Order: sequence, then C-alpha cells, then structure tokens
Amino acid sequence: MKLKRLSIGTFNLYNLNEPGLSMYTDKTGWSQEEYDRKIEWTSRTIRLLHPDIFGFQELWHSASIERALTQSGIAGDYDLIVPENADGKRIVCAAIVRKGLMISEPQWLKRFPEKFTLKSSGDDPQTPAITVSIPSFSRPVLHFSVRPREDHEPIHVYVCHFKSKGPTKVFQEDWFEADGALYKKHATSIGAAISTIRRTAEAAALRFILTEQMKGTRTPVIVLGDINDGQHSNTANILTEQPRYLVGDSLGGGDVSLYTAQTLQEYRSTRDVYYTHVHQDIMESLDHILVSEEFYDNSRRRVWMFDGMTVNNDHLNSDDHKEAGTSDHGVICATFKYRPIKAEAQEIADGTA
Repeated sequence: MKLKRLSIGTFNLYNLNEPGLSMYTDKTGWSQEEYDRKIEWTSRTIRLLHPDIFGFQELWHSASIERALTQSGIAGDYDLIVPENADGKRIVCAAIVRKGLMISEPQWLKRFPEKFTLKSSGDDPQTPAITVSIPSFSRPVLHFSVRPREDHEPIHVYVCHFKSKGPTKVFQEDWFEADGALYKKHATSIGAAISTIRRTAEAAALRFILTEQMKGTRTPVIVLGDINDGQHSNTANILTEQPRYLVGDSLGGGDVSLYTAQTLQEYRSTRDVYYTHVHQDIMESLDHILVSEEFYDNSRRRVWMFDGMTVNNDHLNSDDHKEAGTSDHGVICATFKYRPIKAEAQEIADGTA
C-alpha cells in the first residue's frame, strides 16, 4: 500500500452504550429512543468524515459501535478495533482503521510502565519530599501499528482518554466521613486537585512509553484522544515536550517531540476558532491529534506534510446532548499528504552532505 494522503480523527462518543444499561450513577441509561438518535448521529458523523484512522473514547459496549458503523454504510472500508470484554460495564478506547493499514494486533495498556516513578526528595532545601502512587490509567490506552506506505516505517498509534477536570467525589472516603463538617466546604478543591494529579500522572506515564519508543529511533507516532486539557496545558506540555515550531529551512523536528494539529492549523489560518468542549460557557480544546516529527512540515525528517484540519463542533450549541443524540465533544480530523523532504535537503540538515 502506498497512500498519498492520510486522514486521522478523534471522536469522544459520549457514553455510547446499549439502551437500558447503567452508566456511572445513571441506573437506567439510554432509553431506546435516545439510543436510536445517538446511533444515527454517530453513524452520520463517521460517514461524513470517513478518515483512514478514527480513535474513539467513551465507548461502553462493542455492539453499539458495531451498529453505528454498520448504519454508516461504510463498515466494509474498516477494521473495527474494540476489546473483547467491552460489554457495557466500563469505558474503553477503540478505533476504526481503513482495511489494509493495520499491521499489528491491538494492545490496551492499563498498567503504567514498571520503571515509571513519580517520587522526589525535593530539588532544593525548601522543597518537601513527594510521592505519587498511581499504578494505572483510568482508561486503558489503545496501541496499534499501521503502515500506509510500504516504503516507510510503520506508524504507532495511541488512543487515550485521561481523567477529566471534574472534581473527584470524595464524600464517601473514610477521612471525609470522619470530619465531614470540616471537609464538606473543601470537597470541590480537594477533588479537583486529585483529578489534576491523576491526569498529570497519566500524561507522564504515556510520555514515558512514547520516549522509550521514540528516543534515538525513526519511529513515527500519532497520539489521538481526549486528554481533558488544553493546547498549552501542563498535560499537553508533558505529552508533547513543547517543541519549537517556527524554525524554517527544514531544520526543525525533535527526536521525541509531538506536534499538535491545532498549532499546525493555526499557522495556516488567520484566526483560531478551535474548540471541542463547552463548560459553563467556556470554550476549550480538550481533544487532540499529536504527531511526531515525521508529520511536521519543517522537520528535517518529514515524510507527511500537514494539509488541514476540520473541527465538527456546531452540535455543541445544544445543551441537551441526550435529547439530540450528539456528543458533548467536538470531532476533529487532520489530513496529511505524502511529501517527504528531498534527500539532499535532509543530508544538509543532518550535516552529512
């Protein structure tokens, strides 16, 4: 296979589960009517965007995404990647991949890497010691490999969904119940801090995995998903390692860097109108497509050139996604065209000419 264009999307399905199955504290789940509207809208979105790779978050039941894909009318174009135990009792990440691209069996990474550590005795005399003990991702990270070009290295794809910014509920904890009068007024701030710590740890653990794979190699990587944080957040900075963009002359590209499609789009536009979530009238970009230097225009090792991004977010104008059948997140797709840097330019950039 030798694709000339590669399109990539990420889609938070907003609790896609079979009707009548409980989700969180909602014991009755979707009604049949709500479910039918949800399947219709999901299938229409898949059909409209039709990317080569589509990463999904907030899937509960494999039968639901199978039904949406079948109803889209383009199921024959794709391999569906869903864990065998997606039976409606927990949230999973999933994907669809254009047939012929997959070259590996999918993995769902639940545990943090064995050697991954978040511990410090303090880096100056005033800084107290810290230890963070979180052993696993809240939602297992999906990992698989694709090969859109036989003449280039396989691309490793990761689909992730990090802990939300919503405050962790702590009112049933022993320490809370022991002194509820004190802790009740602090529940929101303490819960938000716990969620932030968890999300930060998840970003750092995935970054650990990525660096182990990318450092000193020419391994292309794509990270898709709902990281529940913005483009310039600490969560995103940990994942991307904050690479430089405006370097010119094909001298850029970092060995372990990731580049956000949002930023690549901003450099092609006269204004930034990118948002994928609305909370209390605040528009944020929580859903991201991150790519390694092989997809960065000014990289000395460029294989694919950015060719634009779409953000489907008009449905966020509706407050009642349950009634409308829509997601509470925007759906984004980025396209890259095959445009490897010329050999002589790469030799000059690498100092081997």
